[in-house]
Amino acid sequence: MSDDLIRGNGAEASIIVPTYRGVERLPCLLDALAAQQRGTPAFEVILVIDGVDDGSAALAEAERRVAVRHILLPQNQGRVAALNAGFDAAQGRVLIRCDDDLVPAPDYVAQHVAAHASGERGVIGLYRNEFRHTAYATVYGRDADERFRRDAYATPSDRTWRFWAGNCSITRDTWKRVGPYDPEYRLYGWEDVDYGYRLHEAGVPVQLAPELETPHRVAAVTTEIRARRASHSGAARRIFERKHPEAGLPGAVPPWSLWNGMVRALSRVPIPSDRRGAAVDRVLPHLPAAVGRKLVALSVESAALAGYRRPRKAEEVF
Repeated sequence: MSDDLIRGNGAEASIIVPTYRGVERLPCLLDALAAQQRGTPAFEVILVIDGVDDGSAALAEAERRVAVRHILLPQNQGRVAALNAGFDAAQGRVLIRCDDDLVPAPDYVAQHVAAHASGERGVIGLYRNEFRHTAYATVYGRDADERFRRDAYATPSDRTWRFWAGNCSITRDTWKRVGPYDPEYRLYGWEDVDYGYRLHEAGVPVQLAPELETPHRVAAVTTEIRARRASHSGAARRIFERKHPEAGLPGAVPPWSLWNGMVRALSRVPIPSDRRGAAVDRVLPHLPAAVGRKLVALSVESAALAGYRRPRKAEEVF
């Protein structure tokens, strides 16, 4: 491996990996990137360690199979700051965001690069979530994941920007034109949707690439975790709506129905969403699957609405 490539010079692609306490996740990702197929365009990996060095820096320095540079932020600043630092440092023509819990296929880099061969665009590979065995995953998580992907692929092309997430790519020229991720998004969620929308507004087509669907070692494996994230996402949605009122999102407050009435009522209960989710996790193993599925859905949907209605409360459980 040449010194030039280690510094990023001559790389066709840069893979930006934001990470926080990721030392146990990163070896699997690096193994997958080291196993890219013969003929893969030259690439560099930029690992951005978000303020906590749990051994991730030493892992990057010891890597000899692929060109890795690391950036250690002086304190935990959140995913947006990590992404912006990595994208700004990238030297490649194609900039690929790859979260640290993904397991890229051997043609991952080649497919991302090839997708940018015929004009400016944003490219999205959906997650294929891999759950460890929990009651949440059995009654809700796996089925919800399949439905999400099915619905995403059926979405009209002028709305696919909503799926911008942790497996996506643009060119460096597009990055310079559209600009960085918005640092106002501090909690979980919506910084990605915001960026996808800004691409759309700039006239950059945003496309789903089924060939880039990638295994994702999902962290939200309980109702407690999923409800907490839904609450944070609901709060972050307020920022998006303020910045982009013309985006045409469906309403955050669901229209009246018996189910939505229960969602609305539970969202007003003054108990943190993650505590309600933890209570659901305790009873799930003892419930019929259909009942458990409804109970998880009620917890997650009401958590999102509670975060949207009371964003300051969502920040208290960040």
